[in-house]
Order: sequence, then C-alpha cells, then structure tokens
Amino acid sequence: MATSFPFQSAAVARVGWSLLIPSIPASQPPPSTPLSYHLLRFPIHSFSLASLRIAMATIIEEGKPTPLGATWDGLGVNFALFSVHATKVELCLFSPDGLEELERIELPEYTDEIWHGYLPEARPGTVYGYRVHGPYEPHNGHRFNPNKLVIDPYAKAFVGNVIWDDCLFGYKIGHPDKDLTFDDRDSADYMPKCQVVDPAFTWGKERKPDIPWENTVFYETHVKGFTQRHPAVPEHLRGTYAGLGQRAVIDYIKTLGVTSIELLPVHFFIDDKYLLDNKLVNYWGYNSIGFFAPDPRYSASNRVEEFKEMVARFHAADIEVILDVVYNHTPEGNEMGPTLCFKGIDNKTYYKMYHESDRYYVNDTGCGNTVDLSHGRVIQLVLDSLRYWVEEMHVDGFRFDLATILGREVHGFNENGAFLNSVRQDPVLSRVKLIAEPWDIGLGGYQVGHFAPGWAEWNDRYRDTVREYWKGDQGKLPELASRLTGSGDFFYRCGRKPWASVNFITAHDGFCLHDLVSYNEKHNFDNGEGNNDGSNDNMSWNHGVEGETKDPNIIALRERSKRNFLATLLFSQGTPLLLAGDEFGRSQGGNNNTYCQDNEINWVDWEGITEDGRCLLEFTRRLIELRQTFPVLRRNRWYTGAFNEEQGVKDATWVTPAGTEMTEETWMDPNARCMGIIFDGRAQATGVKRPGTDVTVLVIFNSHHDVVRFKLPSAVGGVHWQLFVDTNQPKLVSAPSFKFGHEYDATGRSFLLFALRQNANSDSDANEVVRQAEKAVEELAERPIEIGSSMSDLESGDVAGLARKKSLVRPA
Repeated sequence: MATSFPFQSAAVARVGWSLLIPSIPASQPPPSTPLSYHLLRFPIHSFSLASLRIAMATIIEEGKPTPLGATWDGLGVNFALFSVHATKVELCLFSPDGLEELERIELPEYTDEIWHGYLPEARPGTVYGYRVHGPYEPHNGHRFNPNKLVIDPYAKAFVGNVIWDDCLFGYKIGHPDKDLTFDDRDSADYMPKCQVVDPAFTWGKERKPDIPWENTVFYETHVKGFTQRHPAVPEHLRGTYAGLGQRAVIDYIKTLGVTSIELLPVHFFIDDKYLLDNKLVNYWGYNSIGFFAPDPRYSASNRVEEFKEMVARFHAADIEVILDVVYNHTPEGNEMGPTLCFKGIDNKTYYKMYHESDRYYVNDTGCGNTVDLSHGRVIQLVLDSLRYWVEEMHVDGFRFDLATILGREVHGFNENGAFLNSVRQDPVLSRVKLIAEPWDIGLGGYQVGHFAPGWAEWNDRYRDTVREYWKGDQGKLPELASRLTGSGDFFYRCGRKPWASVNFITAHDGFCLHDLVSYNEKHNFDNGEGNNDGSNDNMSWNHGVEGETKDPNIIALRERSKRNFLATLLFSQGTPLLLAGDEFGRSQGGNNNTYCQDNEINWVDWEGITEDGRCLLEFTRRLIELRQTFPVLRRNRWYTGAFNEEQGVKDATWVTPAGTEMTEETWMDPNARCMGIIFDGRAQATGVKRPGTDVTVLVIFNSHHDVVRFKLPSAVGGVHWQLFVDTNQPKLVSAPSFKFGHEYDATGRSFLLFALRQNANSDSDANEVVRQAEKAVEELAERPIEIGSSMSDLESGDVAGLARKKSLVRPA
C-alpha cells in the first residue's frame, strides 16, 4: 500500500534523496513539489525502511525551546516539551490516520528544562506523540515509561481517541504490587495522536461583542445537546460546532434576548472506562486533557476552523461565547490510573502529591488527582491555554470548574495566589470575563465571595435561598433580601460590583427548572448507580404529584412556579444565568445528574415544546426585555437601603403588604412570606454624586399559598403604578395602571413588577422609558419567537445581517 508523509525536507533531498527516489540524482536540487507527493507515487517497498529511517533521522535540527508545543512557522515545525525529570524525549511520527508509527526521533536539545527539536519543512497535518524516558520510581513521584505514548499538553488538534486497554497503564494490571510494577507493553495503538495545525484563519470584519457586565445574561448549554434534535439544523451538522453556528440557532438565541452563550467543556476530553463499559459516556465533558484543542467529536468537518467559524457567527450577532474549562484535574486519575499525558511527562511536577509519600495524589477534586497550579510551569500551561482560546479562537471569557483549586497554595486557598494574580495582571486575560465555581471538596474548599476583584462567581447561596423561599420555607425574607440585591454580604468589598454574583436557579448539574417543580426526589436510575449518585438535597417541590401529571390545577401551579423562579432570577441584582431549555420547560425526567447521558435525556426536544412551553418562552423573552429596559434592575452600584441626606432619596425601600416600610419585627417574623421592594430610579446610579433619572420599580414577592392583598405604596414624583409582570397573568400584554393605595390581590405564590409613571412635568426621561417598555412588550407579543426558523427580515444565509440588527441590550 502506498504511504504518504505530511512533511518534506530539503535535508532529506540532499542527503537521502537517491535512496527515496532513485530516478532523481542526488546532485540535483529537490523538486518543487512536496516530498509527500513523490512518496505517494512509490510503494513503501520501493526503498528500505532502514534507508527511510536514516534519511528521516538527518532532518532533525536543534529548534528552539519556545513556544511550547508543535509550532508551524511556514517552513517547518518546532517541537518543544517541558519536563524537569526526563532523561530523553522521543518524537514519534505517525501515519495521517494515526494507526501506524513511522519513526521515532530523539529531540536533540534540552534548554531550561525544555526538550526541543525542529523538522524543516514539516507541514500542518503531521501526526505525532511522545515517548518520555526517565525514572520509574512511584515512591518518589516519578512514573516515566517510554513504552507508553503520551500526548503533547500543547496539542492543538487530535486524531482518534482513547481505546481502553490494560496496556495504557504504566504498571501491570492485577499484579499484587499494583502500581509499583512496570508494564513494558506499547500503548500507541490505543492512544489518540496529536496533529500539527495551521493557525491561519480569516476573521474578516469580526468584532468581539464586549457586553458590559451589568448587561450580561448568560445562557448555559451543550454543543451537542442543543442542536442534536433541532429541526432547522441539517442532520449531518446536528450536535456540532457548525450546527450551533447555524443561522436558525443563533436567531433563536438572539431573539430570546440573552447576551452570552456559556458552553459546557469543549476541550478534548476522555470518556471514562467504567462509563463505556456500561454503555454510557462522559457527556458533560468535565474530563479534559487537551487544553488547546476543540474536541473533534463535536466537529462535522474535523477542522479546527469550524470552531472559529462558529464563534465568528455568534459575534456577528453580538453574542459572546464563554467556555466552561477544567484545569483542576485530568483523566489520569490517581496512582492506579492510566498514563496518557502529564503522568508520563513529569508526574511530580504536574500533580499535587501527599507530603508523606509522593506515590499518592492529593484529591481535592473528587476525580483522583489535583493539578498543581502552584508550580510555575503548570501556571504557564494554563495561562498559555487561556490566551490561545482568547487570541486564536476569539472566545470572550471562561467559567472555571472547581475554581478554588486555582487558588490553592501550601496553606490553603489564597485569593492572591500565584495563578490568580497572574491572571489579574495578564494584559489579555484581564480583559475577558472570568467566572469562578468557587468551591472544591478539599479542606476549606467553599470560597463563595472570596475571589479577588475582577472575578465573578457562581452563587449557590442565591440558588438555595430562592428555591427555599418559593417552596414556602419559613423565615427566608432576610436572606432573600440580600440575594435579590446582589448578595452584598459576600461580594460587597474591594470595589467589587453586584455583577460579581452570578445568580442561577438551575444549571447543568442538578434539576432543570421543569423538574425542580415536578419532583421531590431524584430519579437517576438510568445512570447505573442504583440512584445513589446526585444530590439528595434539591430544595424542590412537586406540587402534590411526583413527576408528570394531567391534573390541570397542578400543571397551572407548576407553570406559575416556573414563572416565579424566572422573574426572580432576571429581576435580581447580579448576573443572571439561564439554563438552556428552562425557558420552555425542558425536562430530564427527574434525573439530577445527567453527566453520562448522551441521549434524549439531555438533548433539547425542540419539536416537543408544548403550548405551556411556548407561553413560558414568550414570558421569558418579556422578562429579559424588561431587565434590559429598566436599568434599576441591573445597576452597577450596590443598593444599601440607606437614606441619602444630600439627595433626599433612599435607593431601596422594603415594604409590607400594608404598604408600610419593613421593621425589624416584620423582618424577623418566621411566618412572613410576602414583601415588596421599591428600587428608586432617582437614587445615585454611579460614583458621581448626581440624582438618577431611571424608572422607579416596585417588585412584590408572595410565596404564601393564598391571596395576599397588597396596598401599593406611594412614591415621590409619581402619579400611579403600571403593571408589567404578574406571574398569574402570563399573557399580560398591556400595562394597566393602579393608583397609590390600591389594594392589589397578589395571587398565592406569585410575583409582580410595577413601574412608576411620573408627573407629566417631570424633567426625567423615565416616562419615555416606560412608554418604550409598553411598546416593546406589545411588539414581543405580536412577534412570537419561531422555533426552527430565522427572523423574517434576514435574507437566507445573511449571518452578517444579525450584526446590523439593533441589540436588545440598552445602555444603563
């Protein structure tokens, strides 16, 4: 069979040309056509393998220690691999499909703990891996085994995936001495291979959206799950980057009103063996090992450019792309895990070990190992990865899984730790959105509110408090008040703003919104762990029946509860995060840990959206529109409830159903479940001491099971209140007016939003904004969102046209 090689070399031509192509004299200069072309014309038996190896061995040059990874410079490829304790590194070249190892070339130079070499005129597409020599001394933290092919930590693309086999492990599986033994079987046939890429890409007029934090609405979803069942996405593109970048998909997200799509992990990751053995997969993807490569399982074209094209399309629609990233652990597990990458390159450097014995791994992640982000070279790896995704892939920010790991130093979490400080001062990374999941399972792992300025944090206290309140728990008003105003008890320090609190009711981990109001208990039997996985503390309420029901009263109450949650989320200070599908009531059948379900449990069922679902979808659009229209709902300044003597205004006033201001007694009443808050638009909006000119709003919460008669309070400068949201009236289109003192019947378990209409002679433009809000709500009702089709005013294929549409985001 004819074999081609993805490189050409003048050195080969000069030194070994007559060996490779006898018809060309060695004295002649090399032909202009690539060597791979000539090799295609000759079967492999036309020259000896020994001659080929001699020729190939001559082409390696010293190269440079930077940049790390395999770098194409237009003439050849530089290979550079960091390892402190290695004694030799071999570069292994493979056939284009990664199935045949063609040659091993020892990297000739070792500079500043980096092994490096250069292949002149090697090309993008070259498939490679490494074999790293060194001591196999588990007690000392060393697990070098050159029989195990390892992937490049800086690889930009991959060919193939892990095929689980005992030879992937550096020790002899089943031996009584366990990992202290040494396995000499070759693992290459079962390993993914790295591939050299050409980073060139024409971005054209692409412009990053750069959405202000206070205007941001996150939308969390999964590349595959969002489009796998989408009727407007061509079948061959479903579940891919190209599918997510389809115009109908982007139109939907844009029309919904969210500003930033947050994707579950897309870095190259591994499916755990025990999952595959049970016909499951690592669907969420929190098992990354290729920190520079988009996972090819989501690629329709097997091209890195496909991801870039997707980003460009989102940016054309003024939508940011945020990546969920996992730098806290790898799939190599503990001492009994496989050797895939870091463990075989420099185990003692990349992972944290117990002080008592370097044989054992610190497990602050619950995944078997913990990446040592206190080491300079490991910090460099993560920073280089992040910068690559910003500068080469043009993403707009990152959500860091188990982010406490990032700040763990010798004595525990430190917000000024080496990695966190490096990010803060980095000229590239300090300008993108940085979001922490501020916990891990290690000692002192819960760090909500303790990250440094510049970071936003997932706020699980918000989630829990809001769930408990709407479930009807007693004594929740004081904490609810804090959560609604940005959780200042956690974030009001060091100049941090309310946006630092990323508020969410549901996320990928746990119940989705429909299941939150439909199940008291988890139903995770499909995960194959006897329903023992996933959290038992969901703070959910099924409203009387476990699971699906046809009872119209229960259905109506569940739908209102969904609206209550969404309205609370989108009208709270802070940055809201909406789980994709919650806007129309997607269900996971009561499974609150769908990490391994690559099937209909996770795939969004676009064609199965019910009439109730469509109603909820339109209601969600209205909420987002109102949030963006009324700046008091998303201020970049803390509400304190203090009276400003100089301006004669109180920025926030909490009121009772009697229309009076809350007192300490009413705050402490455990049976109180109904209250209101007035966000005064006249209050100072920024650090500049001047009155605000925004619309004043009144928000009313009632988690009591019955109607509460609420006396609408008076407001300075106003004439009446206009109702924009009543979760008991989901199809409310007009904005009816109510006089001060009117006793409004707040339905049991409902949420209300009123806007203040000011005096006609007011010099504020607030009345105009209220009129704009009325008009916007009417227009939304007239143009319901179309599932599976694009906005009618765009021509077919006119992605750029999205950028010309007026953004739903209005400046504060």
